[in-house]
Amino acid sequence: MAFTLTVRPEAELDIDDQYLAYESKRVGLGHDFLLCIEEALDKLLRNPLIYRRFHKELRRIPVRRFPYRVMYFVSGQNIIVAAVFHVRKDPTSWDSRT
Repeated sequence: MAFTLTVRPEAELDIDDQYLAYESKRVGLGHDFLLCIEEALDKLLRNPLIYRRFHKELRRIPVRRFPYRVMYFVSGQNIIVAAVFHVRKDPTSWDSRT
């Protein structure tokens, strides 16, 4: 079963903001963050349904090495990334993106 991946603009902004924040802390750290995000997205494409629902239809996958989660939902054959959130951020703040 082949899935297609869509990253919402809000999630792209989350990724861009964190890339810049990490890159300002140490040159190359932002690039490492992007590689770990890419790894998480590749896992989603292989089998998005193995991660359980935690809020309505929203699922999450951890980002290796960084305290972030990729929040997504599956609609038919589409994987839609709604947000990339820090684990300590207020969980109700992503509710409006579903």
